[in-house]
Amino acid sequence: MFAECEQLNAVSLCVCVFVHGSVCVSLTSSASPPGINGQTVEMDDGKSGYVGSRVDLLCRFINSSPPVKISQVTWQKLVNGTKQNVAIANPSLGVSVAPPYRDRVTFKNAAVRRRTPTLEDTTITFSSLRLFDEATYICEYTTFPAGNRENTVNLTVYVRPTTQMSLSTPTLVARSSNLKTPVATCISSNGKPPGTIRWETRVPGEVTTREYRNSDGTFTVQSDYILVPSKETHKETLTCVTTYNEEVYTDSVTLDIQYEPDVLVDGFDGNWYLNRDNVQLSCIADANPAVSLYQWRVINGTIPSNAETRDNVLTFKGPVTYDLQGIYVCDATNSIGTRSGSVEVKTRFCLL
Repeated sequence: MFAECEQLNAVSLCVCVFVHGSVCVSLTSSASPPGINGQTVEMDDGKSGYVGSRVDLLCRFINSSPPVKISQVTWQKLVNGTKQNVAIANPSLGVSVAPPYRDRVTFKNAAVRRRTPTLEDTTITFSSLRLFDEATYICEYTTFPAGNRENTVNLTVYVRPTTQMSLSTPTLVARSSNLKTPVATCISSNGKPPGTIRWETRVPGEVTTREYRNSDGTFTVQSDYILVPSKETHKETLTCVTTYNEEVYTDSVTLDIQYEPDVLVDGFDGNWYLNRDNVQLSCIADANPAVSLYQWRVINGTIPSNAETRDNVLTFKGPVTYDLQGIYVCDATNSIGTRSGSVEVKTRFCLL
């Protein structure tokens, strides 16, 4: 243990610094001697920074005239009403930084670290902020013969969130039940303060947003976009806009809605006259995923013998006859289901 004591008039002060960095100060004073006044400790009104960033906490001593002697400067962190030492500068014993801060906190002014130091500016620097650094900090000057002077600053630590957006489920299927379901999720994770989420899209829907406080004091916000999956919403874009402080992040997904085939039979123009050659019908299907099977049939009849099927096309070889008349149905199938389209074919005696 090292100690330095001084007696000035009615003021007695003893400063002792332990080997492991703890400090005790003993001060008795009946009154400051006449003419000794006006010393102040100058600090920022408040300070903030992001986790991992570099931050300076200002502390300057404004001396009086005549000046008083600075015996020691102590930086402390106020935690739940208890003061914890962070760093100490003593003109005789040098600089000491508490173990939890030794690799991250330094006195910014090189003059503080000299053999004969100058302690009027004892600003400290956090080289890499951590979340638990958020607190009220006290910069205390011990002086002869005026006693102690101190001031405080509040340090706020911010954490940028991680933003992630995804489809709520890998497969979205349009059903006849028309049930509303979450289709996309946007998450702002581990931010401090929490981010805010809004959606931009042409698709009408509903939004549900939940906010969670994590054990480390950060926040996670989850927002779901809810709608009825349908053919009309397939390939529509949903954009998640996350705002954090004044920073804005955007991310988008395109909806992949699976649905049964929407079927139309094309090719009959109303002018299939006798002896017209090589007419055909096409089965046009809008489906997701694509149609895997096309099947042709005739209601209350059979496919003519001169008809040939290739994929979604039914071709009639040779001239048109009355045998081609009937209601033709195309059944289109994908993994979601089967839907049908039809057309009634009537043959005419002559060209219109």
